[in-house]
Amino acid sequence: MENLKGKVAIVTGGTAGIGEAVSRRFLEEGANVCIVGRSKTKLESLQNEFGERTITISGDVSEYTSHQEAVRETVKKFGKLDIFVSNAGVFDGFVSLEKLPENRMDEAFSSIFDINVKGGLLGVKAAYEELRKTNGNIIFTLSNASFYPNGGGPIYTASKHAMLGLVRELAYELAPEIRVNGVSPGGTITKLAAIPSLQDVVETIDPETRQKFIESRNPLKLAQKAEDHNGAYVLLASNQSRAITGTVIESDGGLGVRGMPNSN
Repeated sequence: MENLKGKVAIVTGGTAGIGEAVSRRFLEEGANVCIVGRSKTKLESLQNEFGERTITISGDVSEYTSHQEAVRETVKKFGKLDIFVSNAGVFDGFVSLEKLPENRMDEAFSSIFDINVKGGLLGVKAAYEELRKTNGNIIFTLSNASFYPNGGGPIYTASKHAMLGLVRELAYELAPEIRVNGVSPGGTITKLAAIPSLQDVVETIDPETRQKFIESRNPLKLAQKAEDHNGAYVLLASNQSRAITGTVIESDGGLGVRGMPNSN
């Protein structure tokens, strides 16, 4: 459990869901971690829990200054930066084109792309000079919606496809000093909700139905938990993957081989 011993990471969206799970696992693996999020209460709780091995930053990933602060404070505290995890993201609640309110399309599009796409780009821009010093690496949290339809509505799916483009372009541009990869989780049980401007048009589903729905969509019949993806992040963040860049690990229960529905 010391694959990341001595390394220093920043994790955006680290106060809940996959981001919190990754932050906790990185700490278990020996890393020091800067956790970036919006919930001041949760940030304070995590700081108290992990003490000197973490710093917490309250910020908005769509603002460059938040990323600059995270990088500056991380290097000030720990002396370097090895890993940047661009995990913060928002969702459209599967709202289809037909159900998108015309008077809220601009707002919804901007909200989702500002966090999911611009947030990642700004984070890398702020971090890459420090990552270059350590031959570090970048990991984006993508989605099954980066590859397949019906992983969200058209705005979310488009944003996640754009993030796949970022992984590939940045892997090309930042080589050989910095590796850039991604993890693509499938349906995962978290508290991720639709952005506020679309919540009133989202079809609500009770937790049990949602779990069965997710299980029905992948060959392994898994409704994944946030922790199920930790291994992929640890591998990509560690020296064991020093030959891997521009790659996405699809941690999705096998969606790419689902084929025709099995009647059994």
